Amino acid sequence: MFSETRYAMNGDLRVAYRASREGPRDIVLVPAWLTNCETFPELPLQGWVEAMTSLGRLIIFDQPGTGASDPIKGGALPTMELWADSITAVLDELGTSEAVLLDYGALPTAAMFAATHPSRTTALIVLEDYANPIAERTDGPTPDEIFAAMIAAWGTGEHLHATNPDMPWNEEIRATVARWERGAASPGTVAFMMPLLAEMDVRAVLPAVRVPTLVLHHTDDPLVPPEWGRDVADRIPGAKFVELPGRNLTHFYEPDWRASFQEIAEFLTGQQADVADDRVLATVLFTDIVDSTRRAAEIGDRDWHALLDAHDAIVRVQLNRFRGREVNTSGDGFLAMFDGPQRAIRCAIAIRDAVQALGIQVRAGLHTGECEVRGEDIGGIGVHIGARVSALAGPNDVLVSSTLRDLVIGSGLEFEDRGAHQLKGVPGEWHISAVASS
Repeated sequence: MFSETRYAMNGDLRVAYRASREGPRDIVLVPAWLTNCETFPELPLQGWVEAMTSLGRLIIFDQPGTGASDPIKGGALPTMELWADSITAVLDELGTSEAVLLDYGALPTAAMFAATHPSRTTALIVLEDYANPIAERTDGPTPDEIFAAMIAAWGTGEHLHATNPDMPWNEEIRATVARWERGAASPGTVAFMMPLLAEMDVRAVLPAVRVPTLVLHHTDDPLVPPEWGRDVADRIPGAKFVELPGRNLTHFYEPDWRASFQEIAEFLTGQQADVADDRVLATVLFTDIVDSTRRAAEIGDRDWHALLDAHDAIVRVQLNRFRGREVNTSGDGFLAMFDGPQRAIRCAIAIRDAVQALGIQVRAGLHTGECEVRGEDIGGIGVHIGARVSALAGPNDVLVSSTLRDLVIGSGLEFEDRGAHQLKGVPGEWHISAVASS
């Protein structure tokens, strides 16, 4: 049914993946970080797999740090950016231009990719997921209670049964699931990752998802109530929300998978609209030289132009290094866009540090939001907010919006709170932070 495990490169990390036979479309199962593609086909989901592969080629993979993929170097936590880049790596390795994303407990990853790469996303299907962090929930079990129970049961198979009480269950199934869990991660890794997963917030990303989206949710799921799934659909323009009978968390097992599959099949075969890549989620970076007018007057036009040329060369080297795209320049300033928020911040830091050798200082402002692509130029509210954040920066400052800060949790970047601000022409109050270290 599936190929042997192969590897795609996400930077310098190997991402393990397997794929079924080719079909009319590619369907990527975007996993939560706890997966093991080696033993995934051994789980009691043969009926669901056979049905899904009738719709197209099913692609499964393990995120770095889990399953058969490389560990993350230095024991660092992963980021949404790293996870989304794994989808790109697998699609590129398979020579696939676009795919359906099937979210399996990984809405931040799937939504980030769909919003950033709409031309590569045929559709987004969300199964039993939520948008705002568990850490902010006040109803039901606390995050500590959920995590303690999960860690205690990890490697025994009992966690899957507890979250899917109506699935078939016997000792053979339990042992198979237990082996899959142990191959995905150790209990210590589970404990290490849980706080990160509790804090991930995808609410700011969802309005930028512009691909056909289907959200499926079970009516009586006690762990992830249906109103959480409806909230996801409400935040994605044009998303379809379908509530299905059942109380299981997972849509792959008996007795629930047939109803879920029928909705997916109707959705995919009935809508094949192309999505123009004219509205995308991007991180914008604004930089400019501090006190440029005074410095130009001090050294004269000739030396100033030579200094500007050196500055521009440094900026372009760093943009290339961090996969940024130069949008335009204006005098001593740059506007660039990135498909990964962490890369954008690290690029800003690198520019700030490198230009000091020229005896100048720069300031930078960044924001992640929906942008309108207008040929080689970009516009829209996301760009406007980025410009306003940049205007607040002082010498050597790298300032970010609260939206961007939330997207790089686990990156190792540290921030200093710069308070709440009213951004001219932008409604609401915006919390601004400065990057403290890399």
